[in-house]
Amino acid sequence: MANKNSYFDYSNRQLTDVFRELQETRLQYEAQNAKKPQKVHKVKNVSYQSSHRKTVSISIILLVLIFAMIIAFCWSTSISAKDDSIELYSPLADINQNTVSIEINRHRLNAHNIITSNAALEVVKEQVIEERDIPFDTLYTDRAILPKGEKVVLQEGINGKKNVTLVRSYQNGELSNETILNEQKTIDYVPQIVDVGTSEFLAKIKSHIKDTLYLTKDSTLRENPADDAKEVAKIDQYLDVVLLDLPSEQWCKVSFDDVEGYLPTSCLTSAVVTPSMPEKNRIQKLVVKLDVDMPLNQSSGLTLADFKKIFTGLSNDKNNIFEDNYEAFYNIDKKYKINGIFLAAIAIHESAWGSSQIAQDKKNLFGFGSYDRGPYENSFEFDTYEEGIELVAKNLVKYYLNPAGTKIYDGERAAATYYNGSTVKDVNVRYASDSEWHTKVYSYMEMLYKRLEK
Repeated sequence: MANKNSYFDYSNRQLTDVFRELQETRLQYEAQNAKKPQKVHKVKNVSYQSSHRKTVSISIILLVLIFAMIIAFCWSTSISAKDDSIELYSPLADINQNTVSIEINRHRLNAHNIITSNAALEVVKEQVIEERDIPFDTLYTDRAILPKGEKVVLQEGINGKKNVTLVRSYQNGELSNETILNEQKTIDYVPQIVDVGTSEFLAKIKSHIKDTLYLTKDSTLRENPADDAKEVAKIDQYLDVVLLDLPSEQWCKVSFDDVEGYLPTSCLTSAVVTPSMPEKNRIQKLVVKLDVDMPLNQSSGLTLADFKKIFTGLSNDKNNIFEDNYEAFYNIDKKYKINGIFLAAIAIHESAWGSSQIAQDKKNLFGFGSYDRGPYENSFEFDTYEEGIELVAKNLVKYYLNPAGTKIYDGERAAATYYNGSTVKDVNVRYASDSEWHTKVYSYMEMLYKRLEK
């Protein structure tokens, strides 16, 4: 047996050497016991020997297990992480407590976590058939009769239908994958049809076909879209036409007073682009209707504002007689269905703008009641100019402007005593002895109407 000091010198010994020495010790111990004489004549001694051997074997096994556990415990508690190695303390080391450096893997696999996470993973697959939409297509068509960039839907699109067979995969209740196995169309889609405008002209004036447009200058309506085409009509500035078609960006087809023809697009605008056009158009239509043969047994169509504009600031109205009575002319125009401008033109002509003696003294602008013999003495006298204006209007309506039996004011009917027609020339026949009276009166009418255009 080695001495005590050498027996415990473990500085250069490995764990396997220790186990081997333990095994040799056990074998030596069994060999020594085998050389001793055995007394087997008694059952008691045999039992003792067998029991003794079992005890020794168990003791050795226990010793080995205890020793292994001590080494394992010391291993786990003595590791200190330093850079990429650990320091191991062993009870078999000598008093100097030498250390052994062992390299370890920083990225060790955690087997427990891997097993736990995979054990909890639940994957479920199912096959289903469901109905899905088939998106409709949109068909676009360029249209020169629409403003550029504008879109008009002619037909709404409708999605089709299809049956889809598919497999869905779920992990822990959440959809993780979807695989389509088959698709079968059941209803075809209806395409959406859209017109897209290309006209820069319509985009510029912000208009469409069938809209009302206005002339920016006097123009000629032609039979075809060409400068040398046959002339259909003359159209004055500010008058309106209805847009019918747009064969090109330079020419458009229009309707003017139920007559169709072609105009250059360069002479047209809209109320959207030029807001003042509708009012100018209204005035122009009133002025255009002015004619020596126009009927006078109807309202002029002018507004109170129009009458004010016409009679305010007249240079020849020195005493402001007409300016002060513009509202009287307007009211009579509407009440008695007589053109108020025609009535004012008679007053201007007969009173020399209100400067005559009869007008000044008797507030009679028409010389009403006077005759060639003693006109001043025979003329009517009124308290106000308005009284004289109204009386003359009633007489013209009842005796000069309307056929006999025509319903006029206050439930009366026209007597037509001096009726020859409803124009200024017709009135001249029985109203004045001067054959040129109608020309003079009409010239004043023109002058007054033209003031609307200012």
